Amino acid sequence: MCKAIAVSTPAPPSDPNVSGVEPTYRHLDDPDVAWQQVRRQRNADGSEASVWEKWLAFSPDPQYLSLYARYDPGMIVRRHGHFSPHIVFILSGGAWFGERWCAAGTHIELPLGAAFGPIRAGEDGAVMFEVMLGDPRSWGDGPEQFERVLAEHGAEPLPDVELDYPDWLSDLRSHWISADPLPPGPTSPGPTSPGPTSPGPTSPGPTSPGPTSPDPEGPPS
Repeated sequence: MCKAIAVSTPAPPSDPNVSGVEPTYRHLDDPDVAWQQVRRQRNADGSEASVWEKWLAFSPDPQYLSLYARYDPGMIVRRHGHFSPHIVFILSGGAWFGERWCAAGTHIELPLGAAFGPIRAGEDGAVMFEVMLGDPRSWGDGPEQFERVLAEHGAEPLPDVELDYPDWLSDLRSHWISADPLPPGPTSPGPTSPGPTSPGPTSPGPTSPGPTSPDPEGPPS
């Protein structure tokens, strides 16, 4: 027999409309939507592969992040989770998430407390749309799994390129839950601005040619 679970849902506000708050519209071609080189590796043949992201909405209060990501072919990312529920939708190409192949059209829901990966992009790379419903930073899990997949494909992780995070967030890209204490939590972000904070450099930098077209089917995120 199934046991009923009581769930308390707060009543919605009687008038949710907020004067002066308007929708924000963004396009991948907007000059302030810059490519971010968030991960990189050296491949077995000496070439480099990266994860490139365009941060479309980055809100401090309430916290959330939506982004457009492009994985170069063969790019490997550690097994990890996030400090909030996380949604991934694969737009084109595909990638291995651990032992599961996720082709274009795959929707992945990662609840708070869960981890997935290591992630390895397929031969055609992968383009994804992602949303973090809270603190968007990640925590690493199972470093031995990451090392095994790297060794299987002769890849070597390269140092992270510095990102211009908002003042209310610290960089946790090298944090592993089994080894490192967490840094202090986010500081109070203050008043929310109408648009997202511009998160970083305006070009991918000299370490890699990066994407030459915002078209998901074009040359390289």
